[in-house]
Amino acid sequence: MPKLTQADLIDLNQNFEERTPQELLQWASQVFGDKLAAVSAMQEAGSVVCHMLSTMKLGVPVLFVDTGVMFQETLDTRDRFIKEYGLNVITLRPKQTMAEQTKEFGILYLTVEGQKQCCHARKVEPLNQVAGQYHALVGSLRRSEGGKRAVCPILQVDTENSTIRINPLAMMTDEQMAAYIHDHNVIVNPLHAQGFSTIGCNRCTTPVLPNEPKRAGRWRHLGPWSVYCGINPADREAGAKQAIELPQDVIDRILGRETDFSI
Repeated sequence: MPKLTQADLIDLNQNFEERTPQELLQWASQVFGDKLAAVSAMQEAGSVVCHMLSTMKLGVPVLFVDTGVMFQETLDTRDRFIKEYGLNVITLRPKQTMAEQTKEFGILYLTVEGQKQCCHARKVEPLNQVAGQYHALVGSLRRSEGGKRAVCPILQVDTENSTIRINPLAMMTDEQMAAYIHDHNVIVNPLHAQGFSTIGCNRCTTPVLPNEPKRAGRWRHLGPWSVYCGINPADREAGAKQAIELPQDVIDRILGRETDFSI
């Protein structure tokens, strides 16, 4: 099958720097059709994407990975998106319950290497269950989050499940996101108002102090070297030579070799 590399996307990424999130979502819908889905962890940025998808009525399903140890507030936010935004939220789950995993492997998240194994089993592998069903996944990463995400591209190949990751909010600042949420009365996870700047599993997420980095509450017990779960390609090691396999006609549409879907 033909391959698409990150290097192939350089020109397109540069052109997309001037596009609005809504324009990028419209492009994605036109290019990928029913092979497009969004991924949301029910955090603020994901809530913004979900609101945009709802108001634009693109019919894009939203994939939500329920690790089995999510906060109830996160699950309630998912349910509100379904009821109030009319979104088709598809919940994906790990093969093992946390109790089954602990019985077999022990409490993995207490060590750095164990955390990687736990996150891969409970977050990455469930998303990989739909590998092949979609050619592109809309995410909600923003450069203003800092760290590895400070340079995240709008389009990035994801070698885990051979998809294109689309980050329409990549250029959105904290101030712009706060304004969008306020102006549109966006549904947000209530944990954000309780000191949680980012939200993951209830075992490994805590509130942060005002003077701490935003991700200080994630895996706090492991130290600052372990701050990502690995579900997003921008958080993993990447490079221009990384490649995914896609049908040739899809690659042609992505790279603009046809002219009926321009934005």
